[in-house]
Amino acid sequence: MYGRLDVNRALLQGVSEGVRQMKGAYAVCVPHPYLAQAQSMLQGTNVSWGAQNLSQFEEGAYTGEVAPGMLVDFACSYVIIGHSERRALYGESDGIVAQKFAAAQKVGLTPILCVGETLVERESGVTEEVVARQLDAVLDFSGVDALSRAVVAYEPVWAIGTGRTASPDQAQAVHAFIRQRVGARDAKVAENLCTLYGGSVKAANAAELFAMPDIDGGLVGGASLLVDDFVAICRAAQ
Repeated sequence: MYGRLDVNRALLQGVSEGVRQMKGAYAVCVPHPYLAQAQSMLQGTNVSWGAQNLSQFEEGAYTGEVAPGMLVDFACSYVIIGHSERRALYGESDGIVAQKFAAAQKVGLTPILCVGETLVERESGVTEEVVARQLDAVLDFSGVDALSRAVVAYEPVWAIGTGRTASPDQAQAVHAFIRQRVGARDAKVAENLCTLYGGSVKAANAAELFAMPDIDGGLVGGASLLVDDFVAICRAAQ
């Protein structure tokens, strides 16, 4: 929950110019009030845009919510689904996350599905159990083929905004587990699945994380607010 029109303008311009010559897929997911600004500034660039959340309902008496179709009106490509802060602070259950995932795909948006464990869960040795539960909720609701039109982001909750980062080996182990879990249902979908790491990704650690065989990119938080850092992370993804 950051941003102002003037700050956004400099950030969006800097990012779009910084990655202009780079290959790969880049996107920024902005707070809902700034979708029009993102659309205006990023159309025609190689940076896509999207939202940080949506409602699972198409329309109705849900004051304050944002419908999937509203995001389509602003030509969004992506929407983040099930971010750990939505789960922890706003009570989004696995079931609600699965409904939001399906609602996004119904209108042609690409969901970025977030999964990950808390520090207590990691220290209790149930990381895979937690990630499996979160993944299975979506797989059971939408089917494994739906993941061929989605992105999965592993975000260890204990590493978000804390300065702590999962080691490359720790991150790789969970990414490999995600691919294995999907592969148990469909090997081809698993092979082509795009998985991102999202736990305090910085310019200093991005290259080492992205070098892991099952980590395809990053879901960048705080560092995305700094043009030079974000562009450096994008460069590392090259």
